[in-house]
Amino acid sequence: MSREHLATYLNDHLSGSVTAIEILDRLAEEASDLNPFVARLKKDIEADQQQLVDLMAKLKVPQSRLRKAGGWLAEQVAEAKLEVDDQSGGLLRRLERLEAVVLGIEGKFVLWQALEAASFEDARLQGLDYGLLADRARDQRERVETFRIEAARSALSLAA
Repeated sequence: MSREHLATYLNDHLSGSVTAIEILDRLAEEASDLNPFVARLKKDIEADQQQLVDLMAKLKVPQSRLRKAGGWLAEQVAEAKLEVDDQSGGLLRRLERLEAVVLGIEGKFVLWQALEAASFEDARLQGLDYGLLADRARDQRERVETFRIEAARSALSLAA
């Protein structure tokens, strides 16, 4: 395995977690009815992010400021798009934010699977309970899915 490839891969996922937290912050600002759900999910994502940061430190993989900034910038562009697309009640924004979070969680799920597979080839990647982390990602996805489906009903109904 190329150290450079591993560093890129881990930093890409770290950047994704930064973006997910930004999206959740925006969701909490506009959807106070979701605050308990968002607060718990954010705490869970931050805990998973810390697992990734700790792994990177153990492997002596530096965090890429450029990739984190790129993730932040991508979130800003996406936010501008959402503002243009839904200037009214924010129902489409809520749906699209929740979908972005679902996609991020799915990415985290496959991250843990990939690292577990690689850990059989490289003992330096061992030490994390990848199965538990993947299960947590599945649980997070299911929790978001409940709210995403509700948002879809509200945002996409022709009867509204």
